[in-house]
Amino acid sequence: MSEHLPPVIVGAGPAGIRAAERLVAAGLCPVVVDEAARWGGQIYRQPPEILSGGGFTRPKTALYGFEAAKADAVHRAMAAIRDRVDYRLRTLVWNCEDGALDLLCDGASETLPFSHLILATGATDRVLPFPGWTLPGVFTLGGSQVALKFQGCAVGRRVAFLGTGPLLYLVAYQYLKAGVEVAGVFDTTPFAVQARATAGMLRDPATLAKGLLYVGWLRAHGVPIHNGVRPVRAEGTERVDALVWRDARGQERRTACDAIAFGLGLRSETQLADLAGCRFRFDEADRAWLPERDGAGRSSVPGVYLAGDGSGIAGADAAELAGERAALALLEDLGRPVDSKRVKELDGRLARIAAFRRSLSAAFPFPADWADAIADDTMICRCEGVTAGAVREIARSGQAREMNRAKALTRAGMGRCQGRMCGATTAELLSRTLGTGPDGVGRLRAQPPIKPLPIATIIPSPPRSRANEVCADATGGPLVRRERGEGQGKGDASRGSDRPTAPLQPATSAPPRIPLTQPSPRGGEGSDDGREVA
Repeated sequence: MSEHLPPVIVGAGPAGIRAAERLVAAGLCPVVVDEAARWGGQIYRQPPEILSGGGFTRPKTALYGFEAAKADAVHRAMAAIRDRVDYRLRTLVWNCEDGALDLLCDGASETLPFSHLILATGATDRVLPFPGWTLPGVFTLGGSQVALKFQGCAVGRRVAFLGTGPLLYLVAYQYLKAGVEVAGVFDTTPFAVQARATAGMLRDPATLAKGLLYVGWLRAHGVPIHNGVRPVRAEGTERVDALVWRDARGQERRTACDAIAFGLGLRSETQLADLAGCRFRFDEADRAWLPERDGAGRSSVPGVYLAGDGSGIAGADAAELAGERAALALLEDLGRPVDSKRVKELDGRLARIAAFRRSLSAAFPFPADWADAIADDTMICRCEGVTAGAVREIARSGQAREMNRAKALTRAGMGRCQGRMCGATTAELLSRTLGTGPDGVGRLRAQPPIKPLPIATIIPSPPRSRANEVCADATGGPLVRRERGEGQGKGDASRGSDRPTAPLQPATSAPPRIPLTQPSPRGGEGSDDGREVA
């Protein structure tokens, strides 16, 4: 790798922006690559400029609530260095190998070599299916939040919130503040478990206080909150019209609603770290395989650094700190002077957040028994039409004892989402059928392209590496295939002959969304002419 290449940052959320800010302060001009049209990431996502240009504006207090000042600071930080970075917006990084990234922007692909790379790829929702989860009107928590923040729409008029984790209460609160009727909050964690974890969460009293405020606000406005629940099914024909659930005593109940937002915490986006060759380990707290990193963000691959939720769920505050810390590590590895006092301060703050996050995980544990209740005929992989029974069958018959073998036999994880939605479910089903933990069945190995590419994408030729084979299909469009060698480390499976093709990019229609026209139940913080959007 050439030392004269500019450092590259993937992701323009809190971690990526703070990393870029630190590198610019050191006199470098990093390349910042981001899929979104505007910087800020998921947590501080900005509305499209087209809305602002059309006269539809919302103050940041309405968009981000208590976090408005933090969001504004992050946005301003990027704006201040905008002319000193090579900012690639609306650009997908779909591969990483041999010291270069493959990018897709405006339908064309290009190669971007790097000497040093900071991956700040963020996270997505983690879900487990239940009967009816494929009905129109069922959204992930993150998806429902995007609709509210980014598009100024609600996913329904009467929304039920299901799952566990801090995001469950935050998004329910945001919807209530926006004037949407909240049918109820259905938390899979028993109240006693959360109560026991409260003492540990006192490490960060401000964050705990915000969480308690969300719960108190919901209760004060008549929103029922149920703990220790399990979903039975979503009912409806054309669209969801009810959530059927089982309470902590095992009694089946029904709540009318026209939308369901559900999620079981977040999962890190690790595909690029995998393709870069990073070594992975199983993390009990996140219940997932994560790329290894040291306290400064260095991965097992020299020149590759990890920051933010893409290498372990820790939240936006930690992402800002980790982004700056990774940039300082990069500068140190380049032989540049760094402020040792600032390094010590960042390390201390990150350690305190990590301790709080452990308590938070204890307060909102993953409902591992949910997988046992998934009926055999329930669809777990919508891309490939794979049922829970198909995964259980190959496990019981001894045909598969790890994830990549299960993928080869069932095609779970081969579709458009590349396992983002079905990967956690497949791991839980496989491991519980075999009587192991999820660490015992390994992990899905990433394959390029990590997200769907248009069939007409122009792929650079000749390929950079023998690991990539670019070939044309019958219509002349490129298909990308990748040969991989043997797996490495505990839980890694063979990368042999499994060579999925790039998923096609069909035309899609947006799900129905409800414009926010209802008045807020109460004015005050976050209000904008009687309408509040988080």
